[in-house]
Amino acid sequence: MNQGNIFLTKEGRTRLEREFAELLRLKVFKTSGESPRIFHSEDINPEFLAFQEDMDLLDARIIELEAILKGAQLIKPPPKDQQNLISLGAKVMIEIDGEEDEFEIIGSLEASPSLGKISNECPVGKNLLGHKVGDEVIVGTNPKIVYKIKKVKY
Repeated sequence: MNQGNIFLTKEGRTRLEREFAELLRLKVFKTSGESPRIFHSEDINPEFLAFQEDMDLLDARIIELEAILKGAQLIKPPPKDQQNLISLGAKVMIEIDGEEDEFEIIGSLEASPSLGKISNECPVGKNLLGHKVGDEVIVGTNPKIVYKIKKVKY
């Protein structure tokens, strides 16, 4: 996973910290009990293989979360004098062909378009960054979609 620019909301960071703590507790619980034996008669025990696979997946997720939490930047609202421009954390109301829509621009790790949260790396999010109310932003080439920015809030 590319750890270059990971941006998290405060809520997203809290959610990942909780998951990380819970997985660490689960690992301690799983390893403190009796694990299946590697051999069952002359064959490798399938219960042991399943246990080992579960532990490998658990360890991989713990390592991934640790790296994310270590390198992530918290999304903070810009200073008051720059809140007219769209940046990470902005809630943006736009108009497309007379229809209005609203979404929040956040980091790709928390993006969920169905919940109105788009990534700063997706074409729409990337193109809206740095613009202000009244601007028209064209996204795409065929077809071109014109986004008219109606409102920006943090």
